[in-house]
Amino acid sequence: MTLDISLIGAPTDIGAGSLGARMGPEALRVAGLPAALERHGLQVADRGNLAGPPNPWLPPVDGYRHLDEVVAWNSLVHDAVLAELQQGRLPLLLGGDHCLGLGSISAVARHCRTVGRKLRVLWLDAHADFNTNALTPSGNIHGMPVACLCGLGPQALVEIGGPFPGGGPALNPKWVRQIGIRSVDPGEKRLVHQMGLEVFDMRYIDEMGMRHTMELALATLDANTHLHVSFDVDFLDPPIAPGVGTTVPGGPTYREAQLCMEMIADTGRLASLDIMELNPALDVRNQTAELAVDLVESLFGKSTLMRA
Repeated sequence: MTLDISLIGAPTDIGAGSLGARMGPEALRVAGLPAALERHGLQVADRGNLAGPPNPWLPPVDGYRHLDEVVAWNSLVHDAVLAELQQGRLPLLLGGDHCLGLGSISAVARHCRTVGRKLRVLWLDAHADFNTNALTPSGNIHGMPVACLCGLGPQALVEIGGPFPGGGPALNPKWVRQIGIRSVDPGEKRLVHQMGLEVFDMRYIDEMGMRHTMELALATLDANTHLHVSFDVDFLDPPIAPGVGTTVPGGPTYREAQLCMEMIADTGRLASLDIMELNPALDVRNQTAELAVDLVESLFGKSTLMRA
């Protein structure tokens, strides 16, 4: 069966602390993402870019920066992603900053409840993104989406797209696996611990290896599980991926990242994907976008040899 993929551009840096991620979708297209996917036998429809409010670049209010604009963008993302899922297509969201994971994953969670599927979210990132307005040092909402998805935030962010059937937040923390984490704010650390989030930080990866990490992160997936990958490009080590606004030294190497993606592909369960935080204004000759495209190819089955 041929997999049908829909590219959805979300050109905004509304939740970020630096400008430039709004150019991410075009950089991924310039790096050849659509053609790369088609080379692997995938049917790709590029839906173009969503059009939301501009970035007013204002200071935070009550611990949130650009709250109304973030809600507007995530509502657009939610509706666009949900529409593709309802058509049986795989939505691939081109960010944009990682606050957009709110809209994308809210849509996926809503769809899973409607069709009776379980959900597993892999959050590939240097940051836990589990801040609240009381904990955040910046007010930038791209540091809060996982907390909001787990119910910790204002109603406008927790209920993107409206209340969930049966009530409650989009995600149970037990459905999330965070991989590559190496920058967590002090108050955020306590909250992550309290909520029981499963985090495979870089110390764990250093000690146990990426293979063991991914075996655990992907354990218990079955045919009724929808696997969503939210890939923040700052997951990668900055020397190989400089085009991000929040670099943190000591991320996964090229080979570790490839193994991560190949093991996800081996499950055959990938059903939705975000590519977030690519900032061409900080990149070098689009090398980060090209690397992201290379890794996404591996997510969809590129490998050195034929494997049974």
